[in-house]
Amino acid sequence: MKRSLRAIAAAGLLAAGSIVAVALGGTASADTQICDQYGSTTIGGKYVVQNNRWGTSAQQCINVTSTGFSITRADGSAPTNGAPVSYPSIFVGCHYTNCSPGTNLPVQVKNISSAPASISYNYVSGAIYDAAYDIWLDPSPKKDGVNQMEIMIWLNRQGSIQPIGSPVGNTNIAGRTWEVWRGSNGSNNVISYVAPSAIPSFSFDALAFINDTRNRGAITNDWYLTSIQAGFEPWQGGVGLAVNSFSQSVNTGGSNPPPTSTPPTTTPPPSGSSACTVTYRSTNVWNNGFTAEVTVKNTGNSTINGWTLNYNLPSGQNVTSAWNATVSQSGSAVTARNVDYNGTLAPGASTNFGYQATLNGGFSAPSSFTLNGTACARG
Repeated sequence: MKRSLRAIAAAGLLAAGSIVAVALGGTASADTQICDQYGSTTIGGKYVVQNNRWGTSAQQCINVTSTGFSITRADGSAPTNGAPVSYPSIFVGCHYTNCSPGTNLPVQVKNISSAPASISYNYVSGAIYDAAYDIWLDPSPKKDGVNQMEIMIWLNRQGSIQPIGSPVGNTNIAGRTWEVWRGSNGSNNVISYVAPSAIPSFSFDALAFINDTRNRGAITNDWYLTSIQAGFEPWQGGVGLAVNSFSQSVNTGGSNPPPTSTPPTTTPPPSGSSACTVTYRSTNVWNNGFTAEVTVKNTGNSTINGWTLNYNLPSGQNVTSAWNATVSQSGSAVTARNVDYNGTLAPGASTNFGYQATLNGGFSAPSSFTLNGTACARG
């Protein structure tokens, strides 16, 4: 499944909550216990550690050390086909107006020369969680609210959970192979890089993942890196999970050139795992309008949890109302997102939505569709 609805659920609360929490937490010298929902503190004069219990009213506590944190209490739980209960993490940059001391973020991607990173985790058994290294980017130098692009590096996962969207292939970054997922949580786009097995410690250049995301057309060199975070997304349990150490720098003054050739291809996922079929038909056409029905079918081997369908309407067609999906239009570009009851599509399953639109000229159907960034066959 997935999840990163923390950007939605916490949007109205986290900005105010983190300001209060900084006042409560201050700067950690000896070990500091944080149980406040959005409590945070700073360590090393450079990083912010946050409790960020955004998805449950149940208690969660973290113990902050001079180099990281550990989860000491985790009372909340959530079904694995929904969002996690929290994202306790350590970060550099700006997150909902809470900026780490002396940060040089936000900074444009084109001005980043390197972003050396190092992380060490402690994992536990019997809990359901992912260990995620999050990279946030936006077209503007945003220091509050939801960013438009989230890169997730999944270094471990336990239980029946999966990233947002669907798999789109495999790639090699930082000397390792990653399964790549792409989708949207309804608030921001997400590209996830999933390790095939647990990685307890990792030293790498975060810019490599940013550049791969750029090469996929998800961002440009003019976008801004706003924060880099590392922590856990627990669904059930989690006591003992820890970030033992975290180091992240963003070096500027150089130049990060855009790709000069065709972006590198990725190894295809298992046959059919990201396949989809879209059937589009008009149900009624009159002189200045029409209604249409769109059927989306998962013809792959993996369950789709949350879908976004993109396509372009021919000139003279404008959507006025919709049902069974949230449909928006900008120019000719249409974006249709699932609603809460039809976001999960098992292999072979389908769903449909419809809308009414104005019409200026003759009716014609869209020529192509993409589902969570993957091209679909026409039904």
